[in-house]
Amino acid sequence: METCETVVAMWRLRASWPGRVALVPTMGALHAGHMALVAEARARAEHVVVSIFVNPTQFGDPKDLAAYPKTLEADRLMLEQAGVDALFLPPVAEMYPEGDETVVEVTRLSGLYHGAVRPGHFRGVSTVVLRLLNIVGPDVAMFGEKDYQQLAVIRRMVRDLFVPVEIVGVPTLREADGLAMSSRNVRLSPADRAAAVVLGRALDRAEAMVRDGSTLEEMVAAIRETVEAEPRASLRGLDVVDAESFRPVVRHLTGRAGIMISAEFGGVLLIDQREIDPPRPGTLPQPRDADTDTDAAPREETP
Repeated sequence: METCETVVAMWRLRASWPGRVALVPTMGALHAGHMALVAEARARAEHVVVSIFVNPTQFGDPKDLAAYPKTLEADRLMLEQAGVDALFLPPVAEMYPEGDETVVEVTRLSGLYHGAVRPGHFRGVSTVVLRLLNIVGPDVAMFGEKDYQQLAVIRRMVRDLFVPVEIVGVPTLREADGLAMSSRNVRLSPADRAAAVVLGRALDRAEAMVRDGSTLEEMVAAIRETVEAEPRASLRGLDVVDAESFRPVVRHLTGRAGIMISAEFGGVLLIDQREIDPPRPGTLPQPRDADTDTDAAPREETP
């Protein structure tokens, strides 16, 4: 596995490769969820690049940035074992050179939902992702569906700016108890880690209610009730959005929608998400097929 720490080195390596190239942007502290992105990238391209860059511009709180877990040697080993061709590992000064002034912002989407909880977060995400796309020049780039709003922001940016890359969302991986895999999970105390499974339980309950014909109001009330019953959870955001337009669903669930939750556990902000498709009028609710379920989840983390 090649390691490139400068933009020029990455450009030169990319220029030497024939065939398709896939990019998996990450902030390190890799886990099985990231490896699922790598596996999908490997299936779609001849060469795979993984970037590790803890992007300072998407953190509003310097303490949150400082506390972000760093496991570089373990990350290298995982990537080598997965057959990754190149690791792009730039320092901050390489990604944000002196005199840097340019930012990228998807104006409407970036200020909604999770963006309202973390002002400026998605501006930092879209800025760094566009830079990574320009540096690596991939044919395809992989992002986790757990960061649901982030995926929507990136897709809109790529569409609006005519970036010649395919953006692929990869379903969320979960721990055995249902907690969505995240690099932030390692920062949870044992008690908060045990409590955090309430997010997955709330989404399970919501999905079951939708299949059984419950109203939007009933579903939202049940999610809130489930999360707020956990004393260690502090609900920060709960949004239901149209999966295509990303506009809020305010009256009735009439088509595919995303449920996005954010909550704090001991000062650690976690997100989770579920995409649902309510039964059409005149049809009977269908049981969920566990073999084909693709829990997605919301905003944040990657890159």
